[in-house]
Amino acid sequence: MKISPDLISILRCPQNQQSLILADDDLLTKLNQSIAQQQLTNHHGDLIDSPLEAGLLTTDQQRLYPIKDGFPVMLIDEAIDLEKFE
Repeated sequence: MKISPDLISILRCPQNQQSLILADDDLLTKLNQSIAQQQLTNHHGDLIDSPLEAGLLTTDQQRLYPIKDGFPVMLIDEAIDLEKFE
């Protein structure tokens, strides 16, 4: 999955305007394991049932916005709050 670095550089977290970076494979693997065990929810509280192909991580590493079919989903309710994930 390829997303333009130029696009990433202009996108900002809609909640706090932080810059975003592409999530690394280690984080995606951990999140996908939690999804497989039906233990991961989004900010709205809905259970995430599809594996993540990629995601954009806030610079404070507290929130991840999924990338679905090559498009970043920049909705606060769809974000994954990582402080809840451990």
